[in-house]
Parts: sequence; structure tokens; C-alpha cells
Amino acid sequence: MRVLVTGGAGFIGSCFAKRLQRAGDEVVVLDKLTYSGNPANLEGSGIELVVGDICDPQAAEQAAQGCEAIVNFAAETHVDRSILGATDFGRTEFVGTQTLLELVRKTDARYVQVSTDEVYGDLEAGGSSREVDLVRPSSPYSVAKAAGDLHIPAYVRTFGVHACITRGSNTYGPNQYPEKLIPLFVTNALESKPLPLYGDGRQIRDWLFVEDHCAGIEAVLRAGKPGETYNIGGGHEVENIEIANSIIELTGAAPELLQYVEDRPGHDRRYSLDCSKAGSELGWQPAVPFAEGLAQTVAWYHDNRSWWESIKSGRHYREYYERQYAERLASGE
Repeated sequence: MRVLVTGGAGFIGSCFAKRLQRAGDEVVVLDKLTYSGNPANLEGSGIELVVGDICDPQAAEQAAQGCEAIVNFAAETHVDRSILGATDFGRTEFVGTQTLLELVRKTDARYVQVSTDEVYGDLEAGGSSREVDLVRPSSPYSVAKAAGDLHIPAYVRTFGVHACITRGSNTYGPNQYPEKLIPLFVTNALESKPLPLYGDGRQIRDWLFVEDHCAGIEAVLRAGKPGETYNIGGGHEVENIEIANSIIELTGAAPELLQYVEDRPGHDRRYSLDCSKAGSELGWQPAVPFAEGLAQTVAWYHDNRSWWESIKSGRHYREYYERQYAERLASGE
């Protein structure tokens, strides 16, 4: 197929675009190249990169010419950033998704909406989220993602488009922008800087290696049924404190770098996904154990310092980090 991957210069999107190319598909990437979109993620791949905004119908239509499928990774992605300012999240996730679906109506392209387990909300009481569960988003980020997702069944029912949703769990691996937990802690550890752990560090997430996530999305692209949602999870539920200690061990960093700081407002305690549907209907299963994937990830950041040092030394990152962590670290619990 010829496939348009929106947000394809970002972390998961670039991994997915290169995966499709290896499989023999022709890939075009449309990316606005905001702070986390990085052309270096596609360097040497030969994949066509078009700079543009999914909220711009003309840019989206030009990039999608001749494409038989669109996979939408384009999003503002970080909960912390959504708490600092939510406007861009609503625009990209809601307006952008609708713009792409209007394009799908014209072209009959197959469409996959890449979403998140966070739309299901907190599962502190136990259990795992299934695709039929109601969404209960609790941050501006997850609200925006849930709003975008709601377009999918509406467009399938009203206009008969071929569209699916994937909801992935916390994803990690090489090339991830160093603001999320794992790349932030790995790079800070390599720089002998504090590891700012929110609250008591006992929050639980289901961790999914990026290649496994991309394999799941590809399975949905090729065989997913219109209007259906598929959970894509790693099956590795781990507390944040355990991840922090593993990173300290793998990097050889000093244990005293770990610093408990004021928690994020409204911080969900636990996410968990029931992924039996993707297994039974699509034959997808995660393949990379968490310990193995984390070790690979730490090794990548160790061997590719120039990639992340150029990001962390930039004004945009430094301003965000100061705003997010300076006061917390100064008054660490």
C-alpha cells in the first residue's frame, strides 16, 4: 500500500513508518514538526517527509495523494504539558482527527486512529480495561484523545468509512523525546542529574516496547474491522519506583539521585489493558519482555547521546523542564 503516516516524525510514528517501509509499503509522513517531531528520526530511511498540519485540509489532502491508508499518530502527547496548557491538545486531537476523516470520506482510504489507554481512566480498584468500557478521561490530554476517538464510530456509521481505533499502553524505546518517565530518567541518570519521581512512586502503568506497539497497529491496519477498537498493551504492569530503581542499576547512577517530588495534579494510579481481542482476532501478541526492552532502551540512549543532548540543551526543552520541575526539585519531599 501507499500509506500516509501523520505525526510520523515522532517517536512511535517514525518507528511505524520505517516498519511499513521494511514490509514493502510506500510511506509518506506528514508532520508539523513541533517540539517532539524530529526529522532525525527518519534520517537515512528515504521516507518522504511533508511538513504540515493535520488541521489544514489542503496540506492533508496534498500529502495523502494516492494513499490507500492513513494512520494518525499526530497528537500533543504529554499529560504534564496538557496540564500546563490544554488548548493545542483539543485542536490537534479533535479538529485534526475530523479533518483527516473528511479526507477519508473523499478518498475511501483505510484509516487507523492511534489512541491511548489513558482514555479509560484510573483502574486503582483493579481489573483491566476492555474495548467496550466507557471512557473516563481524567486529564486534559486524555480528554482530547477521547474526543478525537469519538469521531470514529460516528463516521463509520454515518458515512461508511473504513476506520479503526487502537489504544496503546505506555510505550517506551529508542528515539523517545526525553520528557516521559523512562527517557527522562535514563538521560538524567546519564548526566548525574536528579530523577524527579512524582508522589510516592507507586503509580502503575502497563509498559509496551515500541516495536511491539507498532506491530499491533500494523495488524489493525491490515486486518482490523471498520468501527472496531483494539487494545494494544504490553502485559507488564510496573510501579514507577521499580522503573526508577532499574534505571539506576542499568546506568550505574548514584541511588541518591532519586528524588521524590510533588505529585502531578489528578495523577491516575493505575492503567491496565485487556488485549485478548487483538490476540484472538488479529493474532497479535507483545514479544519483548520489559526487562529486555528497558535494557535495550538504556543502551540506545547511552550510545546516542548526541541525539538527546541536542534536544535537552535547546531553549524549548530547558524552558519546559524549568517550569515543570525547578520548584518541585527545590522543595523535594
